[in-house]
Amino acid sequence: MHSSGSSLPRKATAVIFDCDGVMFDSRQANIHFYNHLLEHFGLPPMKDSDVAVVHMATAQESVRHIFRGTPYVEAAQAYRTRVAYTPFIRYMSMEPGLVELLEFLRPRYGLAVATNRSNTIDEVLVSHGIKDYFDIVISSLDVRHPKPHPESIQKILSFFDLSPKQVLYVGDSQVDSDTAKAAGVPFVAYKNRGLDADHHIEDLLEIKNILGME
Repeated sequence: MHSSGSSLPRKATAVIFDCDGVMFDSRQANIHFYNHLLEHFGLPPMKDSDVAVVHMATAQESVRHIFRGTPYVEAAQAYRTRVAYTPFIRYMSMEPGLVELLEFLRPRYGLAVATNRSNTIDEVLVSHGIKDYFDIVISSLDVRHPKPHPESIQKILSFFDLSPKQVLYVGDSQVDSDTAKAAGVPFVAYKNRGLDADHHIEDLLEIKNILGME
Protein backbone atom coordinates (compact mmCIF):
# COMPACT_ATOMS: atom_id res chain seq x y z
CA MET A 1 0.00 0.00 0.00
CA HIS A 2 1.56 3.27 -1.07
CA SER A 3 1.60 6.58 0.67
CA SER A 4 -0.96 9.18 -0.35
CA GLY A 5 1.90 11.65 -0.49
CA SER A 6 3.52 10.20 -3.59
CA SER A 7 2.82 11.85 -6.91
CA LEU A 8 1.68 10.52 -10.24
CA PRO A 9 3.96 11.04 -13.24
CA ARG A 10 2.97 14.24 -15.02
CA LYS A 11 2.44 12.32 -18.24
CA ALA A 12 -1.02 11.31 -16.92
CA THR A 13 -3.49 12.83 -19.35
CA ALA A 14 -6.88 11.40 -18.35
CA VAL A 15 -8.86 10.79 -15.17
CA ILE A 16 -11.47 8.02 -14.86
CA PHE A 17 -14.16 8.19 -12.18
CA ASP A 18 -16.37 5.54 -10.68
CA CYS A 19 -19.91 6.85 -10.12
CA ASP A 20 -21.44 5.56 -6.89
CA GLY A 21 -19.44 6.43 -3.80
CA VAL A 22 -17.05 8.70 -5.74
CA MET A 23 -19.06 11.30 -7.64
CA PHE A 24 -22.24 10.70 -5.65
CA ASP A 25 -23.30 9.44 -2.28
CA SER A 26 -25.91 7.12 -3.74
CA ARG A 27 -26.35 4.70 -0.87
CA GLN A 28 -29.86 5.91 0.00
CA ALA A 29 -30.90 5.94 -3.67
CA ASN A 30 -29.75 2.33 -4.06
CA ILE A 31 -31.55 1.30 -0.87
CA HIS A 32 -34.82 2.91 -1.98
CA PHE A 33 -34.55 1.50 -5.52
CA TYR A 34 -33.83 -2.12 -4.60
CA ASN A 35 -36.26 -2.10 -1.68
CA HIS A 36 -38.90 -0.89 -4.14
CA LEU A 37 -38.21 -3.92 -6.32
CA LEU A 38 -38.49 -6.25 -3.33
CA GLU A 39 -41.69 -4.58 -2.12
CA HIS A 40 -43.21 -4.95 -5.60
CA PHE A 41 -42.90 -8.72 -5.21
CA GLY A 42 -44.09 -8.73 -1.60
CA LEU A 43 -40.66 -9.37 -0.10
CA PRO A 44 -39.01 -7.73 2.94
CA PRO A 45 -36.41 -4.98 2.53
CA MET A 46 -32.70 -5.62 2.15
CA LYS A 47 -30.41 -6.47 5.03
CA ASP A 48 -27.25 -4.44 5.64
CA SER A 49 -25.16 -7.15 3.97
CA ASP A 50 -27.32 -6.83 0.83
CA VAL A 51 -26.83 -3.06 0.77
CA ALA A 52 -23.06 -3.54 0.66
CA VAL A 53 -23.43 -5.83 -2.37
CA VAL A 54 -25.73 -3.60 -4.43
CA HIS A 55 -23.43 -0.62 -3.84
CA MET A 56 -20.70 -2.30 -5.94
CA ALA A 57 -22.44 -4.79 -8.25
CA THR A 58 -24.23 -4.33 -11.55
CA ALA A 59 -28.01 -4.02 -11.47
CA GLN A 60 -28.35 -7.51 -12.89
CA GLU A 61 -26.01 -8.96 -10.26
CA SER A 62 -27.77 -6.99 -7.52
CA VAL A 63 -31.22 -8.31 -8.46
CA ARG A 64 -29.86 -11.85 -8.70
CA HIS A 65 -28.39 -11.44 -5.21
CA ILE A 66 -31.34 -9.88 -3.38
CA PHE A 67 -33.89 -12.22 -5.02
CA ARG A 68 -31.80 -15.37 -4.51
CA GLY A 69 -33.87 -18.27 -3.20
CA THR A 70 -37.13 -16.75 -4.50
CA PRO A 71 -39.11 -17.63 -7.64
CA TYR A 72 -39.00 -13.99 -8.80
CA VAL A 73 -35.45 -13.54 -10.13
CA GLU A 74 -36.34 -13.36 -13.84
CA ALA A 75 -39.51 -11.37 -13.26
CA ALA A 76 -37.57 -8.94 -11.07
CA GLN A 77 -34.91 -8.51 -13.77
CA ALA A 78 -37.63 -7.64 -16.28
CA TYR A 79 -39.37 -5.27 -13.85
CA ARG A 80 -36.06 -3.54 -13.05
CA THR A 81 -35.64 -2.47 -16.67
CA ARG A 82 -39.12 -0.91 -16.69
CA VAL A 83 -38.87 1.07 -13.47
CA ALA A 84 -38.12 4.75 -14.01
CA TYR A 85 -35.07 5.75 -12.00
CA THR A 86 -36.06 9.43 -11.86
CA PRO A 87 -37.85 9.25 -8.47
CA PHE A 88 -34.73 7.78 -6.87
CA ILE A 89 -32.26 10.40 -8.13
CA ARG A 90 -33.44 12.82 -5.45
CA TYR A 91 -31.88 10.51 -2.85
CA MET A 92 -28.44 11.00 -4.42
CA SER A 93 -26.13 13.78 -3.30
CA MET A 94 -23.13 15.00 -5.26
CA GLU A 95 -19.81 14.65 -3.48
CA PRO A 96 -18.29 17.95 -2.28
CA GLY A 97 -15.81 19.51 -4.67
CA LEU A 98 -16.83 17.40 -7.68
CA VAL A 99 -17.92 20.22 -10.00
CA GLU A 100 -14.97 22.38 -8.97
CA LEU A 101 -12.62 19.48 -9.76
CA LEU A 102 -14.27 18.77 -13.12
CA GLU A 103 -14.10 22.45 -14.04
CA PHE A 104 -10.40 22.47 -13.18
CA LEU A 105 -9.57 19.24 -15.03
CA ARG A 106 -11.72 19.71 -18.10
CA PRO A 107 -9.41 21.88 -20.21
CA ARG A 108 -6.33 19.88 -19.24
CA TYR A 109 -7.33 16.21 -19.02
CA GLY A 110 -9.56 13.71 -20.73
CA LEU A 111 -12.42 12.73 -18.39
CA ALA A 112 -14.26 9.41 -18.26
CA VAL A 113 -16.67 7.36 -16.16
CA ALA A 114 -16.37 3.62 -15.61
CA THR A 115 -19.38 2.36 -13.69
CA ASN A 116 -21.28 -0.83 -13.02
CA ARG A 117 -24.52 1.13 -13.35
CA SER A 118 -26.50 0.15 -16.42
CA ASN A 119 -29.33 2.15 -17.99
CA THR A 120 -29.47 4.72 -15.14
CA ILE A 121 -26.05 6.38 -15.48
CA ASP A 122 -27.01 8.77 -18.29
CA GLU A 123 -30.03 10.11 -16.43
CA VAL A 124 -27.99 10.52 -13.25
CA LEU A 125 -25.30 12.57 -15.01
CA VAL A 126 -27.81 14.67 -16.95
CA SER A 127 -29.99 15.34 -13.89
CA HIS A 128 -27.00 16.67 -11.97
CA GLY A 129 -25.76 18.75 -14.91
CA ILE A 130 -22.36 17.09 -15.30
CA LYS A 131 -22.73 14.81 -18.34
CA ASP A 132 -21.00 17.25 -20.70
CA TYR A 133 -17.79 17.19 -18.66
CA PHE A 134 -17.07 13.62 -19.74
CA ASP A 135 -15.60 12.50 -23.05
CA ILE A 136 -16.74 8.90 -22.59
CA VAL A 137 -19.00 7.02 -20.17
CA ILE A 138 -18.73 3.23 -19.94
CA SER A 139 -21.55 1.42 -18.13
CA SER A 140 -22.12 -2.29 -17.59
CA LEU A 141 -24.21 -2.24 -20.78
CA ASP A 142 -21.18 -1.19 -22.83
CA VAL A 143 -19.02 -4.20 -21.95
CA ARG A 144 -19.28 -7.96 -22.06
CA HIS A 145 -17.54 -8.19 -18.68
CA PRO A 146 -18.31 -5.51 -16.07
CA LYS A 147 -15.95 -4.49 -13.27
CA PRO A 148 -13.81 -5.94 -11.72
CA HIS A 149 -12.92 -7.18 -15.20
CA PRO A 150 -10.67 -4.53 -16.81
CA GLU A 151 -12.72 -4.25 -20.03
CA SER A 152 -14.32 -0.91 -19.09
CA ILE A 153 -10.93 0.66 -18.39
CA GLN A 154 -9.47 -0.89 -21.54
CA LYS A 155 -12.26 0.66 -23.64
CA ILE A 156 -11.47 4.06 -22.16
CA LEU A 157 -7.74 3.65 -22.79
CA SER A 158 -8.52 2.74 -26.38
CA PHE A 159 -10.83 5.74 -26.76
CA PHE A 160 -8.11 8.16 -25.61
CA ASP A 161 -5.31 6.10 -27.23
CA LEU A 162 -3.41 6.03 -23.92
CA SER A 163 -1.32 3.50 -22.05
CA PRO A 164 -2.44 2.33 -18.56
CA LYS A 165 0.08 4.56 -16.76
CA GLN A 166 -1.28 7.65 -18.51
CA VAL A 167 -4.59 7.60 -16.63
CA LEU A 168 -5.74 7.82 -13.04
CA TYR A 169 -8.71 5.79 -11.83
CA VAL A 170 -10.69 7.05 -8.83
CA GLY A 171 -12.85 4.52 -6.96
CA ASP A 172 -14.11 3.65 -3.50
CA SER A 173 -14.64 -0.11 -3.38
CA GLN A 174 -12.79 -3.40 -3.56
CA VAL A 175 -14.30 -3.89 -7.01
CA ASP A 176 -12.66 -0.63 -8.13
CA SER A 177 -9.31 -1.59 -6.62
CA ASP A 178 -9.42 -4.98 -8.35
CA THR A 179 -10.41 -3.33 -11.64
CA ALA A 180 -7.50 -0.91 -11.50
CA LYS A 181 -5.08 -3.71 -10.67
CA ALA A 182 -6.38 -5.87 -13.52
CA ALA A 183 -6.05 -2.96 -15.96
CA GLY A 184 -2.64 -1.90 -14.67
CA VAL A 185 -3.71 1.68 -14.01
CA PRO A 186 -2.78 3.87 -11.01
CA PHE A 187 -5.59 3.80 -8.44
CA VAL A 188 -6.86 6.51 -6.10
CA ALA A 189 -9.02 5.23 -3.23
CA TYR A 190 -11.67 7.74 -2.14
CA LYS A 191 -12.75 7.66 1.52
CA ASN A 192 -11.64 4.04 1.94
CA ARG A 193 -8.22 3.59 3.53
CA GLY A 194 -8.70 -0.15 3.72
CA LEU A 195 -8.10 -0.50 -0.02
CA ASP A 196 -4.79 -1.28 -1.69
CA ALA A 197 -4.18 1.89 -3.69
CA ASP A 198 -1.48 4.17 -5.06
CA HIS A 199 -3.08 7.12 -3.29
CA HIS A 200 -5.73 7.59 -0.60
CA ILE A 201 -7.84 10.76 -0.46
CA GLU A 202 -10.67 12.11 1.68
CA ASP A 203 -11.40 15.12 -0.56
CA LEU A 204 -11.81 14.96 -4.35
CA LEU A 205 -9.83 18.18 -4.76
CA GLU A 206 -6.75 16.29 -3.52
CA ILE A 207 -6.61 14.81 -7.03
CA LYS A 208 -5.10 18.13 -8.14
CA ASN A 209 -2.18 17.50 -5.78
CA ILE A 210 -1.71 13.95 -7.06
CA LEU A 211 -1.56 15.25 -10.61
CA GLY A 212 1.01 17.85 -9.58
CA MET A 213 -1.37 20.66 -10.49
CA GLU A 214 -1.47 22.43 -7.11
